[in-house]
Amino acid sequence: MFFERPTNNSEHQQRAETAILVHIDFPEGVNREDLNEFRELVISAGAEPLDLITAKRSTPDPKTFIGLGKVDEIREMLQLYDCQLVMFNHSLSPSQERNLEKALECRVVDRTGLILDIFAQRARTHEGKLQVELAQLQHQSTRLVRGWTHLERQQGGIGSRGAGESQLETDRRLVRNRVSQIHKRLEKVRAQRDQGRRARQRSSIPTVAIVGYTNAGKSTLFNALTTSEVYAADQLFATLDPTLRRHQVDDIGEVVLADTVGFIRHLPHKLVEAFRATLQEAADADLLMHVIDCAAEERDSNIEQVELVLAEIEADEVPQLRVYNKIDLLEHGEARIDRDDQGNPTAVWLSAREREGFELLNQAIAELLGEDLFAEEICLKPADAKLRAMLYDMGAIREERYADNGDMLLQIRMQRQDFRRALARSGLDEQRFLPQAKEVWE
Repeated sequence: MFFERPTNNSEHQQRAETAILVHIDFPEGVNREDLNEFRELVISAGAEPLDLITAKRSTPDPKTFIGLGKVDEIREMLQLYDCQLVMFNHSLSPSQERNLEKALECRVVDRTGLILDIFAQRARTHEGKLQVELAQLQHQSTRLVRGWTHLERQQGGIGSRGAGESQLETDRRLVRNRVSQIHKRLEKVRAQRDQGRRARQRSSIPTVAIVGYTNAGKSTLFNALTTSEVYAADQLFATLDPTLRRHQVDDIGEVVLADTVGFIRHLPHKLVEAFRATLQEAADADLLMHVIDCAAEERDSNIEQVELVLAEIEADEVPQLRVYNKIDLLEHGEARIDRDDQGNPTAVWLSAREREGFELLNQAIAELLGEDLFAEEICLKPADAKLRAMLYDMGAIREERYADNGDMLLQIRMQRQDFRRALARSGLDEQRFLPQAKEVWE
């Protein structure tokens, strides 16, 4: 049943807030939303759905989104249940939200506000809280003038809890000032994150960013691979704050795994903008692991939505390995590697919960990252000491010996692009190293 609530969840029951839910069945297109996903969002926000109102429309009503007839029906249901909250599975314009609150005399929360509320509950780090507050302020800035005046006195509640709520009682100037302050703080955070990212690049440690639709099992996979304890739960947006851990891959060495926030269809644009610094881990990664719930009914649609967000953050050109998770939920699910016509890995089927298929995943990662790996023995003259120092700074030297004539024999392992960059900065030519090393060793 749509309103079946999870059992053994005392925390949910303590904070539950009753609500009437509204879902409009539009034809395929930009306005169409998934009803089951709406249920998961509502439960994740801590609400108790009392009833569901559905309707079919070809286009939204410009004033109330649902039409006057449905407005009357919602009003009657609010009186029946003595409820003060209506939640829409759609994004409403500021005028539609104000018109509905004036007509219904209660709080109205649209899909965007619902997602923002979940983010406000889940953010744990300073950066995450700042990003959520920024997204909330940008969303609320067009909704400061409310038709239902009790909202000015409302404290907390779904769609209006978390940092930024007090801004509803101020004017737009204070909102702009606060947004400016948050931008400055986030710039400092981004500078620190960029510094850490550059340090990893200098040390030639490849970064593998884990992306995917929310609740696809990204954090479960991340924990299993890195023996970490990142919060993982069967709920939407269990992870907001990015976590970086090292992971050992045969033939490659250490790689950095980055667990990122889950995506969702029609993810609010302001939220994407606010979390751009976090999502930059995906854009700057050497490889994306796109984790997919292979047992989900909306699997193909979820993949499409993730690809859209990756394009929005300019990460669609990063090499990608699809990881079809939860094969234990399939009737005949088996761990395997899918390859393209050239034999390169394109997808791995596994179960993060059962730890099945991890060897295949590491094999696929090694093959994909190894394409640009420079692992050779090179010979440097005493005049090439600058390059030697740079290679040590980058952590690329695995072994060093000296020939009788004083030449330095180095066994290095690093990304080919980084090696070429080091050569360019040293004014040296790559071609002179490959054939000479073996002869000197012999």
